[in-house]
This record gives sequence, structure tokens and C-alpha cells, in this order.
Amino acid sequence: MLRIGAFAVLLHLGSGRSASAETIETALVLAYQANPQLNAERARQRATDENVPQALAGYRPQIMASLSTGLQQVRDLLPGNVIANATLRPWTIGVTVTQVLFNGFKTASSVRVAEFQVKSGREALRNVGQGVLLDGVTAYMNVLASQALVEAQRANVTFLKETLTITRRRLESGDVTPTDTAQAEARLSRGLADLNAAEVAYAISKETYAQVIGQLPGSLMPAATVDRLSPGSLGESSTAARDENPAVIAASYDVEVATTTISVAESSLLPQVSVQGGVSRSVESDTTLGSFRTDQASIVGQASVPIYDGGTAASQTRQAKELASQSRLVLEQVRNQARTAVASAWVTNEGSKVALRAAESEVKAAGVALDGVRREAQAGQRTTVDVLNAQQDLINAKTRQIVAQRDRVIASYTLLSAVGRLDVRTLNLNTPDYLPEVHYHQVRDAWHGLRTPDGK
Repeated sequence: MLRIGAFAVLLHLGSGRSASAETIETALVLAYQANPQLNAERARQRATDENVPQALAGYRPQIMASLSTGLQQVRDLLPGNVIANATLRPWTIGVTVTQVLFNGFKTASSVRVAEFQVKSGREALRNVGQGVLLDGVTAYMNVLASQALVEAQRANVTFLKETLTITRRRLESGDVTPTDTAQAEARLSRGLADLNAAEVAYAISKETYAQVIGQLPGSLMPAATVDRLSPGSLGESSTAARDENPAVIAASYDVEVATTTISVAESSLLPQVSVQGGVSRSVESDTTLGSFRTDQASIVGQASVPIYDGGTAASQTRQAKELASQSRLVLEQVRNQARTAVASAWVTNEGSKVALRAAESEVKAAGVALDGVRREAQAGQRTTVDVLNAQQDLINAKTRQIVAQRDRVIASYTLLSAVGRLDVRTLNLNTPDYLPEVHYHQVRDAWHGLRTPDGK
């Protein structure tokens, strides 16, 4: 009989763990630290942080230094028909400082836009992090399930080989017909094909695991569900998703970005006031040869009021208002999607519990049935095909149990992700949490410097 002991231990949820085995928590730590998709999103967020100091630059003075030099040939005709020739080597050096005093609140609005973009980007990063962790869970459980299916199919092939051997002996003694032998041979061929398919799926699962986690799987330990971390009811889950789901929060910040962008567009319709100061020195720049050097210093105030720009600013304002309306509709759409995702995840998680209990009962009953059919076959009350059918029922039941155990764990993590709580802190993973605000504060008030905080 095909025993479940060899792989029941492998799949039993909550079983003991050896010191050298790899747990799902270890795998998720590796994915969180080294997954290329997640690290790329972190780099994108660091780039988004730079929008804030760029916007703040509008408050700061602009300083420009200039230097010009050259060679100049001068020929002057003086009174009395006197001709004066000179070869000049003029050069001018100067510094100009420009400070914007008022630009229609454009700088203030641009800073607010940049800050909302940073907040939206952080939620987008958190959303990608959730996706990577869920991919890691899926890859981990697929490897476990694929490995268990391979073991189940190997045990099935062993059983079928033993059955074929027994059938051939009985054929020699005249207890069965050649038909029984042919049936046993056919089932063995099918079992070998199923084993090959399971081994192929296992190999693919391992490569997918390496892609997500960053290394090939070792000896994986069973994984437990995370139901304890999710809300206790569908209503509570929907409320939590509305308040905590990163996609919803990011969309709400996008509304703030679009709304504030209207003020940026309207600033082009308001007066602009600036002051400019400059100092310069010019040497041999007087073509009349009246002076050798000229020093200048100036301070100039400038105010401008837009009267008509061809309708550009008005069009940009109307465009910004329409984009703001779009962002509000997108927010409502994202909320609906989050609500649907939570309901789907909740139902799937509850259904996985029922499916697992049913599969476990089916395996137990199918095992008892196989034992009974084999005893009856030995007594001549059952045929070989009855034994083979009972064995096939058992292997099918075991396959459904393995898949149900995999789906049970994945469903619990999927619900946690839909709520918005699939993160390092909630899972209590043994790795430092990536804090995007650290880089933000490092660059926000930086007035100069080309190197990033990490030295690039």
C-alpha cells in the first residue's frame, strides 16, 4: 500500500523544524533584501525624493559667475587726422545673484506637489514589497508542494511495480488472466508519465524560487498560516484595507498631487517679482582707449505681470483640473478594487480551510478503501483492476491534499496582503526594515553635492 508517512511529515503544518532547514521566514528575508524588483523600486523612490530639494531650490538664490576674454584690434581716427592703433586683450569677470521674491506661489505649490509625490511613492514601494513577499510565499509553497507530489508519484510507481510483479506471479499460477497483467502494465506506464510530469514541475518551481528568493531552495520546512495576523471578519478586513492598503493610500496622495498641481499652473497667471545683484570688472574693454579698467556693481529689482500668453497658462490650468478629476475617479476605482480583492481573498481563505479538511478526510477514507480492496483481492473477491482503481483514487486524493495544503498557506498570506499588512514588521522577520524616510531626510535640505548618501 502507498503510505503517506514519507511526505505527510513534509506537508504537516506546524511540524518541528531542524536547525539546518530553510524556513519560509528565512526565504522571505532573502527576498526582502535582494529581490531585484524590490531594490529597483527602492531606487525609484530615492529618485522621487530628489523632487523635494529641486522644488525647494526655488526659494534659494541663483548665483552665476562669468568670465570672458579675447583679442581685439582697435584703429581710432582722432581729430587732426591722427590715427591711433592699439591691440587690446580685453577680459571681463563678474558674479550675478538672482533671488525670486514672488512667483505666484509657484515654489510653495511645487514643494507641496513634490512632498505628496514622495508619500505616494512610499506607498507604491510598500505595495511592491507586499507583492514580492507574496511571490516569495507562493514560490516557497510551490516548491514544497512539487516536492511532495514527486514523492507521492514515486511511491505510486513503487506500488504499481509491486502490483505488476504480484500480478505476473499470479498469471504464472493461473489465478489471473493476461488482461490483468496488461492493466497493471498500463497503470505503471501512466504512473511513470505522472512521475516525469511531477519532476518537471518540481524543476520549474525551483527555478522560479531562485528568481524570486535569490538562490535555489535547500531543505524547506513546512510553513504555517498567518490567519492570526489578519482581521477576524470580512467587515473588519474591508475596513482595514480601506485604511491600510498601500494602493488605496497611494491613490489618495495622487489626488493631492493633482489638486496641488492646479496651483502650480495658476501661478503663471500671477505677477513675478525678483531682485538681481551683480559685480563685474572689465579690463581693456574701452575701444575709445579712454580707460584701462572698469568696475561695476548693481542691484536691480524686476516685476512682471502677465497680460496674455496666447492662452498657454489658461489651458494648463484647465488641463490640471481635469487631471485632478481623473485622479479622484481613479481613487474610487482603487478603493473598489481593494474591497473586491479583500472579499475574494477572504472567501478563498475560508474555502481553503474547507478544501483542506475535505482532502484530509478523502485521503484517510481512500487509504482504508485500498486496504480493504487489497484484502478482498487476495481472497478472490476483487480483481486486479479494482486494486489499481483504488490505488489511483488514493493518489488522486493525496494530490488534492498536497495542493490544498499549499493553497491554504498562500490564501492566508494573500488575505494579509489584500488588507495591507504583509510587511516585515507584521511578519516579525529577522531583518531590518527598509525605511525610505531616512534617504528623504538625507537629501531634503541638501544645498549642494553630487554624490548620493550611499556614496555613488
